[in-house]
Amino acid sequence: MRTRTVRVDYLARVEGEGAFHIKVKDNRVVDSKFRIFEPPRFFEAFLRGRRFEEAPDITARICGICPIAYQSSSVQAMEEICGVKVAGPLRDLRRLIYCGEWIESHVLHVYMLHLPDFLGYEDAIRLAKDHPDAVKRGLRLKKLGNDLVRVLGGREIHPINMRVGGFYRTPSRKEFETFLPELEWAREAALETIRLVSHLEFPKFERDYEFVSLRHGDEYPMNEGRLVSNKGLDIPLSEYFDHFEERHVSHSNALQSVLKARGAYHVGPLARYNLNFDRLFPSVQQAARDAGLAETCRNPFQSIIVRSVETLQAVEEAVRIIEGYQPPETPAVRVQPREGVGHGCTEAPRGICFHRYRIDSKGIIRDARIIPPTSQNQVTIEEDLLDLVSTKLALPQEKLTWLCEQAIRNYDPCISCATHFLKLTVEQVT
Repeated sequence: MRTRTVRVDYLARVEGEGAFHIKVKDNRVVDSKFRIFEPPRFFEAFLRGRRFEEAPDITARICGICPIAYQSSSVQAMEEICGVKVAGPLRDLRRLIYCGEWIESHVLHVYMLHLPDFLGYEDAIRLAKDHPDAVKRGLRLKKLGNDLVRVLGGREIHPINMRVGGFYRTPSRKEFETFLPELEWAREAALETIRLVSHLEFPKFERDYEFVSLRHGDEYPMNEGRLVSNKGLDIPLSEYFDHFEERHVSHSNALQSVLKARGAYHVGPLARYNLNFDRLFPSVQQAARDAGLAETCRNPFQSIIVRSVETLQAVEEAVRIIEGYQPPETPAVRVQPREGVGHGCTEAPRGICFHRYRIDSKGIIRDARIIPPTSQNQVTIEEDLLDLVSTKLALPQEKLTWLCEQAIRNYDPCISCATHFLKLTVEQVT
């Protein structure tokens, strides 16, 4: 037996702890395992026995980068149970705070976590020495996203202003108007970001993914819609568990989500783009075409372009909402608890974030299920690495290791809600 080991003791530029193991026999990859050994965090258990109004504040702590996704999905589920529909300016504000999250998260990934891979740098600090203007642009864009979350959410990290039925406080027009000059700058900065990443060198790698995302009747999916796929799925949120299931595998502390009928599926920017290109603003569609993207894109390495395109979409959407904003008469609609089961699903930067709750007539949470995006992409990541390594076994050890790290970062994985620590082992079996 000849063993070839590729080991990364600390994989930066992702969140969480994990490992990857590849077994090769007769120069063929026969097994791949994406191992997640980050300890369980028990948020679903924390929620049981708490009042339904507490869900957005508790779930916001699941992730420091995309707390709005968890808050938004939780309030949607509770409002469905209680028969409440948030509309008008309050709905616009929820979409606006999501724009802030998309901007800050996508820009963090593009400039700080993924761009160094393509340009051959170990990290963004080294990248900044040679490309200071690009990094400064990224930091300024990220600050804009953070500021939008802060004004609407009360603070940038784990915001506290969203509630079941709306918000505790809604901003004035004057507070929002101060954002317009910076958003005008951000529009050009986002276009420059798309131009920058469109000229990167991408590995030739495509797979026949089943893309899954929300789809809305007349807007790019963010906080509402049906669940659809490019292979025939088209369901309301209430049918989620009829089609999806979570499985526990021995090599991972995180559950792996699959489609019952077909197995692995792909969520996130690439899925949204492929299923909803026609819902992008016309100017954003043109920017994507100018970057060399067609209406479909199956190369996960090009997800850095798609994230940049979605950043521009979020900037344009923020401008639209702020320019037309009229403060609501009240920051929230009244919500009375009632017994029932509710479902919520929104598009976190990394993909669909699904919640289901059961509460009793007094508003006490009796059951909670939360399916984060990265758990849904785990099997797809394993399959990507299996196919990729199968064609790259002749690469030197260092280049193979780098390519595998880069392939994982295509998904911007978040094990903590995904991988600060990766051990990659390639075992040759004879």
